[in-house]
Amino acid sequence: MNVLLQSVYAGNVNYYAALVKAKSVLIDVNEHFLKQSYRNRCVIAGANGALNLIVPVLRQKGKMKLKNVKIDHSQNWQKIHWKSLESAYRTSPYFEFYESQFKGIFNSNKYSLLVDWNFAIHEAICSCLKQEFNHKKTDDYYPEIKKFEDLREKIHPKKGYTSHCKMNPYPQVFDDRMKFIPNLSVLDLLFNEGPYAIQWLLA
Repeated sequence: MNVLLQSVYAGNVNYYAALVKAKSVLIDVNEHFLKQSYRNRCVIAGANGALNLIVPVLRQKGKMKLKNVKIDHSQNWQKIHWKSLESAYRTSPYFEFYESQFKGIFNSNKYSLLVDWNFAIHEAICSCLKQEFNHKKTDDYYPEIKKFEDLREKIHPKKGYTSHCKMNPYPQVFDDRMKFIPNLSVLDLLFNEGPYAIQWLLA
């Protein structure tokens, strides 16, 4: 299986299940940026339920290619996102185990482009999963690519999850007060399941 994916911020388990099972992956950085998508947001489990973490971007007139979208650093969003992650997962079994992989990224001011930020987080996630993926960035925009399953719009906040993911429940930090929340950022799976996360994604 070959898949075509969008660039996302700490993609959900659906995204990474498709990615780890793929023979080859293309990540589209030349498509137009779409609001209210995973391109600049991830969803974690907060004390009151699902919590959206959104990277603010600088708006421009007309359509913007994703690879050209700039982050709006006038807002202190990185500090807010990191504190939200700490608050949500500090008591999880594996947060401290993986903390060093991500803290430096959230404390860095070197990321001006959204895709660079997304790939920094993505590479850290791959390192935690101990996986080397055969994935490349697109060199242009392609409405479709033969022999690649197009998941760019199938993995979306307003849609369910694809057949690549069984979405079996796993223990979550706040499961003593709320039901299992499926399809969160893969960070939720990592912090709760640690080295067993890859087995869950491959199921």
